[in-house]
Amino acid sequence: MLTPTSLSDAIDTKRADLIALTRDLIRIPTLNPPGDCYRDICDFLDKRLSRHGFETKLIRAYDTLGDSDKYPRWNIVARREGARSGDCVHFNSHTDVVEVGRGWTMDPFGGAEKDGKIYGRGACDMKGGLAASIIACEAFIETHTDFAGAIEISGTADEESGGYGGVAYLAEEGYFDPARVQHVIIPEPLNKDRICLGHRGGWWAEIETKGEIAHGSMPFLGDCAVRHMGAVLSEFEDKLFPAMAARHTDMPVVPDGARQSTMNINSIHGGQPEFAPGDTSLPAHCVPDSCRIVIDRRFLLEEPLDQVRSEVTALLEGLKASRTDFEYELTELNAVLPSMTDRDAPVVQTVAQAIEDVMGKAPTYVASPGTYDQKHIDRIGKLKNCIAYGPGILELAHKPDEYVGIDDMVDSAKVMGRALETLLLPQD
Repeated sequence: MLTPTSLSDAIDTKRADLIALTRDLIRIPTLNPPGDCYRDICDFLDKRLSRHGFETKLIRAYDTLGDSDKYPRWNIVARREGARSGDCVHFNSHTDVVEVGRGWTMDPFGGAEKDGKIYGRGACDMKGGLAASIIACEAFIETHTDFAGAIEISGTADEESGGYGGVAYLAEEGYFDPARVQHVIIPEPLNKDRICLGHRGGWWAEIETKGEIAHGSMPFLGDCAVRHMGAVLSEFEDKLFPAMAARHTDMPVVPDGARQSTMNINSIHGGQPEFAPGDTSLPAHCVPDSCRIVIDRRFLLEEPLDQVRSEVTALLEGLKASRTDFEYELTELNAVLPSMTDRDAPVVQTVAQAIEDVMGKAPTYVASPGTYDQKHIDRIGKLKNCIAYGPGILELAHKPDEYVGIDDMVDSAKVMGRALETLLLPQD
C-alpha cells in the first residue's frame, strides 16, 4: 500500500466535505428527460469551484437536441491555471440523471447516508464521481501550489440521452482540442480498481409497420399493423438474435454478457394511444393501421456499422417479399461508433500506476457495454488520450436504491490526485 503522503492525508481530511458535496449534488434533481435543474447544478458548481480559484464558464448549448427556453442545456467548464506551462488534465462528469423508476426504499433525491453508502438517483452514475474529482483537484491544488499546466473540471448535460447538448457541443466549440487539453478522465462508475478504455457502438432506429384501419369486428376488411410487427419480432427472434449471440469481441467489455452483440426493443406502440390514468373510457373497435418499435442495437469493434444497418434492412425486405401487404418504414435515430484508447496511452499508464500506488494492485482494463461521452471527445474533439475511471459499481447505474460507497469515493479521489501528481509535477 502507498505510504500516506500529504496529498493522501489532505483527501482523508476532506472526507466529510466529500460526503456533504455528494449529498448536495444528489439533491439537485437533474432529471433527463426533460432536462430539469441544469442551470441550478451549474450555478452550484460555479460557486464551489470559484471559491477554489477556478475560472468558470457557463455555456448553454443553443439549438442542440432538447435545448429550449424551458429546458436549456447548460454546461460548466472550470479551469485552474498552474504556476507555469504544462499539460492540461480535464475531469469531465455529466450532471444529468435518468428517471427514478419504481422500487425505491430511499428518497431518490434525499442523498441519505447509511452504512458507509450515499443513496440517491445519480449517486453512482455519476455525482459520486464528480464529487470525488472535485475533492481530488482541490486537495492537489492545496498541497502543490506550484504545479505546472492546468486542471479543468466540467459538468455537462445530456449524457444519458446522447450528450449532444453537453460534451458534443463543447467538443465542437473546441474545448477538447488536443492543443488545449491533453488528458481526459471521465469519472463514470466502472469500479475503483478498473480503467475503462472505451465502449461498444450503438445504433438506434425506429421501425414502423403499416396497415389499414377498419372495424374491429371485421378485421378482414383492414390490415393489422400489429400483426405485421409481430412478424418482424419473430424474424428477430429466429434469425437476428441467434446471429448476434454468436459474435464475440476482443474488447474487454464488462459484464461478460456484453462481449457479444446485443439488441434491446426499447418500446412498442400500436393502435390507439393508451388512455390517461383515471380515464374510464372503453376503447374504440379499430384495426390498427400503424405499429412502431424503437430498437437499441449495441455492436462490437469488429462489426462495421453498414453491416449492422443492412442485416436489419435485409430482414425487413425479406418480409416485404414474402408477406402479403407488408409495408414498413425504417428511420435511423442515432449512430455511435465504438471507441477504444490504447493501453499504452499516457493517461492509461498514469492512472494504472496510481491505482497500484493507492490500492496495492494492478488495475483491470475494461470496456463499457454502453456508450458514454468518450465518443464525442474521440470523434469530434480528436483527442484519443481519454479514459473513464471513477467510483461506483457499474451494475447499480439506473437501478432503484442506487448508491455510491464512501470509501470507494475516497480511494478514487486519491487515485485521481496521484495521477495529477504524475502529470503536473516534476518527476525525479
